[in-house]
Amino acid sequence: MPSTLRLVLGDQLNTQHSWFKHLNKEVTYLLCECRSETDYAHHHIQKITAFFLAMRAFAQWLNEQGHRVQYLQLDDPANEGSITANVKKVITDGDYTTFEYQAPDEYRLKEALKNYCNTLEINYLCFDSEHFLVDRSFVAELFKNKKTYLMETFYRKVRTQYQLLMEADGVTPLTGQWNYDKSNRNRLPDKVALPEVPSFKRDASEIEQLLQKEKVKTIGSMDATAFDWPLTREEGLHLLDHFCQHRLAQFGTYQDAMTDRHYLLFHSKLSFVLNTKILSPIEVCKTAINHWQEHQEEIDIAQIEGFLRQIIGWREFMRGIYWAQMPAYAEKNYFQHEGKLPQWYWTGKTKMKCLSHAISQSLEYAYAHHIQRLMVTGNFALLLGVHPDEVDAWYLGIYIDAIEWVEITNTRGMSQYADGGLLATKPYVASANYMNKMSDYCKNCAYNHKEKTGEGACPFNSLYWDFMDRHRSKLENNPRIGMAYRTWDRYESEQKEEILKKADWIKKNIETL
Repeated sequence: MPSTLRLVLGDQLNTQHSWFKHLNKEVTYLLCECRSETDYAHHHIQKITAFFLAMRAFAQWLNEQGHRVQYLQLDDPANEGSITANVKKVITDGDYTTFEYQAPDEYRLKEALKNYCNTLEINYLCFDSEHFLVDRSFVAELFKNKKTYLMETFYRKVRTQYQLLMEADGVTPLTGQWNYDKSNRNRLPDKVALPEVPSFKRDASEIEQLLQKEKVKTIGSMDATAFDWPLTREEGLHLLDHFCQHRLAQFGTYQDAMTDRHYLLFHSKLSFVLNTKILSPIEVCKTAINHWQEHQEEIDIAQIEGFLRQIIGWREFMRGIYWAQMPAYAEKNYFQHEGKLPQWYWTGKTKMKCLSHAISQSLEYAYAHHIQRLMVTGNFALLLGVHPDEVDAWYLGIYIDAIEWVEITNTRGMSQYADGGLLATKPYVASANYMNKMSDYCKNCAYNHKEKTGEGACPFNSLYWDFMDRHRSKLENNPRIGMAYRTWDRYESEQKEEILKKADWIKKNIETL
């Protein structure tokens, strides 16, 4: 009989983990679909479907390797509804002497499992997930006693540690330049063709019917007959190869661009297979670097550096901030915003083209790229004065790749500046000028991006100045945004009053926009 029970969470689907290197018939692996996980946020139907299908595929892989597996589906009569309750029942019903699990990446689950283990009368061990590049305490130690955490400092440390895009001396970045961010801010020209996306379509009707039967509340839409996300290691590697072959060459140049022509542009679509640990960040980075090294005539260094910065820079950095700051981070609200999200954040039904497209795309694909999240939906919520809890809940639910460690730091920190500048050096707020510069949204919009007041004026413009005016005491000394007040102070008092009056009207009539 097996004597050890090992728990595998839905975001720990790493076939390369040392747990699985050797067959041990005394070990049983437990995976479970739980209401505690479907219900802690109002999730997109594609998100729950992807997790369940990926977990089932992983369990099948374990079985094929000869491992002993116990898999609890959502409607299994033996399913107790939560991860810890299921573990408790399996241990109680079995003859186990040891319980083992990998460290969860959510504070909520870390506490739940820690508290459960404290009640155990058998041995228990917690293992590393063997996924991330640095320990979860790395950021806290790097920025000990600092008021702000600078991603660039972290990024250079990790690149040096792993010798990624470094000169032979081991301390100098290739070309002598660390960061090509200034080359990553281009609008997408009409003449640039966008590559096709590889298909992973499979039938997900069984999951759709399961969720309906169990009355799991979801948002968004899904074609259950053609579910199109990579869910296995083989599919993840295929997607990575496709990205290197067809998208990397222009990734950096257009990574901040927005268009209604296509949902993916030159982005990789790897976030789900990364955040479920199906692929590892180091193998993704090294594969992309190797491809770039072999194709330097077609791919310049700004493309690969921009991609690397997203993964070993921002992704790892956000995780470090999460563990350095939780649980207090979830309470931060620097601007004391108390507003509600407009109802059309759940439908996309607004006349503002940028928001209509970004939200509708998110509902259709469970995906939007980082600038759509930051500078469209996030920007508008911040200008409007929405409570960070509302924004967190929306982002955590709607995106297929949203797990709290990466969601809350990007949302509450980067997008909403609710931490008061711990993470970001300025609030990422912008008027319609930014939207027009970086996208093709404005040319097909019902509102005029050039106007601040009047019936057809773009709401972003008056809301921008209303936000800046409201929070002047907190922002005018910020070296990256404070100069905006020089422009504001040049306006005549009557013009200021008209702009603020327009912003007030917008906030009172937000559902009609």
